Amino acid sequence: MKGYKINSRFSLIFPCYFAFFVSGAMVLTVGTLLPFIINETRISYSAAGGLLSAFAVGNLMASFIFPFLADNIGRKASIVTMSFLIPLSWILIAMLPSLPIMYAAFILMGIGRGSISIINNSIINDNFDGKPAALNLLHMTFAMGALRSPAITSIFVYVGWGWKAVAYTMVVATTLVFVSFSAMKIDYNWPKEKHKENGVKFYKMPVFYIMGLLLFLYLGLENCVNGWFVTYFQNMRIMDSTYATNLVSLTWIMVMLGRLLTAKLSTYIDKNWLIFAYCVATAVFFILMISTNNAVVITVAIAGLGFFFAGIYPTSVSSAGRSLTGSTTGMSLFLAIAAIGRIVTPQIVGIAADARGLTAAIMILSFNVVGMLVLSLVNIKISKRKDG
Repeated sequence: MKGYKINSRFSLIFPCYFAFFVSGAMVLTVGTLLPFIINETRISYSAAGGLLSAFAVGNLMASFIFPFLADNIGRKASIVTMSFLIPLSWILIAMLPSLPIMYAAFILMGIGRGSISIINNSIINDNFDGKPAALNLLHMTFAMGALRSPAITSIFVYVGWGWKAVAYTMVVATTLVFVSFSAMKIDYNWPKEKHKENGVKFYKMPVFYIMGLLLFLYLGLENCVNGWFVTYFQNMRIMDSTYATNLVSLTWIMVMLGRLLTAKLSTYIDKNWLIFAYCVATAVFFILMISTNNAVVITVAIAGLGFFFAGIYPTSVSSAGRSLTGSTTGMSLFLAIAAIGRIVTPQIVGIAADARGLTAAIMILSFNVVGMLVLSLVNIKISKRKDG
């Protein structure tokens, strides 16, 4: 009987970790293949940017589509259906169809990827009582996949297989994700009544909004560091494009190490204090990064940001976990609040850069840093009041 429980737990958890590993590889593969797609299709940079926006919009759409499906056909049937969209979208992308179909493919991929994020965070949160160690290990697998993606693309292109071989590799990998979800031993095909019983209170709990807003600010900051700072460093003539691009790989190495350490530390240190400590460290390294033109100091700052960025997202999900347990809708809306920050903030920085210059625009991110510090302190105060 004990062995059965272990096997049952494994069959439930393994698909989540495997899917997040593939998800990390997929997200970075989208970026690494974009130059090849631009070159072969001769689309404009604006159109190419639209493909990335379509992917982000699909991720956001999943926050509304997936809980609707889960309420009506159950979690397993929903994730099996949604995960099938991803290999389908990669097949379409590899065929290089017309631009409107390409947009549709990226939206479908985003919906599938967003659904995986919802179900994975929900299952790990529910089955490990919201413990930050389990969630940090889950998100570490994402970083492991992301770290390997640029290397795989470089190798395939170097040996002459071309970028489409990478796309078809993603078809195989994401099909395996679909198969693993299909075989998952999951009892979450509950009717609406059980869902209501378990997850009604999330919208009444302050931690839901505090952590949601903190992740809104965090993902906005993280996406700008990953998306704008290569351009920023080049415009400031601090480093060349090759060095700046390699910093992206360094960031993901540090993210992987940071999540591994956080998984360990969270067994000894209160998760809310960990979030605050990481927000303080993020503020220190962010200030260090924007206050110097020294490439070595900036490299140290980027490494520090990656390391302390690592634990903020999964540990914040864990902190909000008591308001999200058993509620697909709650987890979906929570992740949607965070995702909007990822979409909106880079646009704000871009508009400000056109008006005032990129250096001035980057200073807007100081608001994110300060806001994260304030919200993490408020979260500690509220958690103390609840414990008391």
